[in-house]
Amino acid sequence: MRHLIFVFSILSIFQAYSQEPKAFEPLTSSLGMKTNLIYDATTSLNLGAEIKVGGQYTLDISANYNPWTFSDNKKFKHVMIQPELRYWVCEPFNGHFWGVHAMYSHYNIGGIKLPLVSKQKLEDTRYQGNLLGLGISYGYQWYLAPRWNLEATIGIGYAYLDYDAYDCRTCGEKLYEKNRHYVGPTKLGLSLIYIIK
Repeated sequence: MRHLIFVFSILSIFQAYSQEPKAFEPLTSSLGMKTNLIYDATTSLNLGAEIKVGGQYTLDISANYNPWTFSDNKKFKHVMIQPELRYWVCEPFNGHFWGVHAMYSHYNIGGIKLPLVSKQKLEDTRYQGNLLGLGISYGYQWYLAPRWNLEATIGIGYAYLDYDAYDCRTCGEKLYEKNRHYVGPTKLGLSLIYIIK
């Protein structure tokens, strides 16, 4: 019986060594969590996730939420979701990428300054409505340390805004309903990323 076990052991070792070696496949990142430091600076809570979906493509989904009302009833309340499909020039989570993104937001804004919007309008009027849009983006991701990356991204595109305007920031009668077409920056990010796997 011992001889039979010995022969089977030798045959299994020989068979393992006689097989062609498997090609080396480097481990690459496939899932990361992130926060956009620019959104953090506007007091908007945000969290994003990015997952490799094949080859040189990843799917990035970010969500933002700002529930705060500030002094003098200033507000930049909103909920926003922005999914993006990315193509990486070299490999996911490393270097240059191009993206196509969509976005949806429900907002309630008044008493603040926004680029490309008249200060007088936002001081005297509150706007509440929805935004839908599409855009393209470019970005770059840097390796900082094991499991940590930094990403910069910018995007341009189109957005459709449908909103109601109110007489003042806290109360007031509804003044009018309006929609607007916007073309310009649709994405700006400086994100800190934790690579999960």
